[in-house]
Amino acid sequence: MLIRVMLVDDQVLLRTGFRMVLDAQPDMEVVAEAGDGVEALQVLRETEVDVVLMDVRMPKLDGVETTRRICQGENPPKVLILTTFDLDEYAFSGLKAGASGFMLKDVPPGELLTAIRSVHSGDAVVAPSTTRRLLDRFAPLLPGTGQQPQHKELDRLTGREREVMILVAQGLSNGEIAARLVLSEATVKTHVGRILTKLGLRDRVQVVVLAYETGLVRAGGAA
Repeated sequence: MLIRVMLVDDQVLLRTGFRMVLDAQPDMEVVAEAGDGVEALQVLRETEVDVVLMDVRMPKLDGVETTRRICQGENPPKVLILTTFDLDEYAFSGLKAGASGFMLKDVPPGELLTAIRSVHSGDAVVAPSTTRRLLDRFAPLLPGTGQQPQHKELDRLTGREREVMILVAQGLSNGEIAARLVLSEATVKTHVGRILTKLGLRDRVQVVVLAYETGLVRAGGAA
């Protein structure tokens, strides 16, 4: 299946470099480009796109707000945030807005290609350890974070699903969760899938964000 990619960045040379790498792949094609968020939204109305590589700092409309508007649409493409600095607050805002992950702009080409394929298949591309460090730093800055240990959305979960959600938010992989709870990886994957469905979330990154926002897990990884 051909993955249709859109590049959104105000740096023409960077878009050109990414296009060269992506178009050389048999399963990818750059079908659109934009230099700012306003242009990106206009192009997306007329172009079918599977994955958007989104810069965060752009004129007219930044990548965070552009991502939010894209993800509010019907059957939106997956968004992969590109940031210059690790643990950038814009990256966290992008994840909250609906992005499926973030990567540094200087990522090696092989990692970028793997990330695009992962996002396209429905996975998040923020490593658990990176997710935890990101949220430990920025979750305390969110209004209301950690103030309400319960949330009505979480009432939809079973006790086991809540356990799994806490461990996902603490940065554990499915394999590590399986070992911790003495379950098979397949069972853990099923639980994660049910959590996503019940809470209306797109991927495990959004699970982590909600866990911190509701106080189920607090900064520092404590449950």
